[in-house]
Amino acid sequence: MGEPGAPLRQERTRPANRSVNRGVVHLTARVSIVVPVYYNAPSLPALWERLSALADSQSAYAFEFIFVDDGSGDESWGVLNDLAGRDPRIVLVRLARNFGSGAAILAGMTCATGDCVGFVAADLQDPPETLAEMLVRWQAGDKVVFAARRDRLGDPLATRLFAGLFHWLFKRLVFPHASPHGIGFFLVDRQVADVVIRCEERNAHLIGLILWTGFKYSMVEYERIPRRHGRSRWTFARKLKYFIDAFVAFTYLPLRLASALGLLLSLLGGVYALVVIGVRLSHPTQVAGWSALMVVVLLMSGIQLVMLGVIGEYLWRNLDAARRRPLFIVDSVVRRPDSLGAEPAGPLRSRAGS
Repeated sequence: MGEPGAPLRQERTRPANRSVNRGVVHLTARVSIVVPVYYNAPSLPALWERLSALADSQSAYAFEFIFVDDGSGDESWGVLNDLAGRDPRIVLVRLARNFGSGAAILAGMTCATGDCVGFVAADLQDPPETLAEMLVRWQAGDKVVFAARRDRLGDPLATRLFAGLFHWLFKRLVFPHASPHGIGFFLVDRQVADVVIRCEERNAHLIGLILWTGFKYSMVEYERIPRRHGRSRWTFARKLKYFIDAFVAFTYLPLRLASALGLLLSLLGGVYALVVIGVRLSHPTQVAGWSALMVVVLLMSGIQLVMLGVIGEYLWRNLDAARRRPLFIVDSVVRRPDSLGAEPAGPLRSRAGS
């Protein structure tokens, strides 16, 4: 997205540069694949080889691979520069620090020049070859194509329980048509990518944001592969933030539940007060139980703190949006002049976010 006042690239409802000659369809659509990189140096060469094989098998399209270094502290940037020297289709974006995978994907989408924009993780657990079938769906007219996991049988028990609870709640409370096993990556039309970029969503839950746009979408299932390179940086704290972002960004139900719970407890408290007064009047010499009083006080205090925490999550996001800080900050961009011969939607504006 460009600087204020800069014209946006014209949105497309269909892939551009197509012609039909005697029943033969000539396609020159451009495809941008965004790869957020965070401590993924060991898997990058293998990922590049598989992406290159994918591009070679899809000769009807012109590919660009946008690798976004999200503040990696390993050799990822050096490996990426080496790959970029061997493949002109590679575009490198280096962020000033770690802003999170969501911000890194948005940075890559902002830099993308393609008629459609895809995203795939750098750890090779999600097979990039799935993008071939996703391109077929996009070619058929689906502006959004999601790659959904078939199951989570290979995950640890704690991960399956946490993920199962999250996806069950996400389907019941936010988007009823979301995948029960989670969406790993996606491919979106240029029009959808431009809408997502313009939203400038803080603490973005990208899958939910794309679903929120309302464009027609389809699902492609795939088998998730066990990790073979490095270790996961997807910590419990990041999962918890992801969990909160997914619900706070798209529903006010937590606030409604807090209000309903507060009203219910108020009614129960009123009834209990009447009971206490009645007992006191009928038995003037009875001493009130200290244990019961402490249980009520502690229970009510805990519920009040939980409600304040729910309200605080919404207030924090309002403050974060009101400060208008950029979503990410770009340190440098490396683009070979002979990559695709096209310019991004506008000057890549530096952004930052939490």
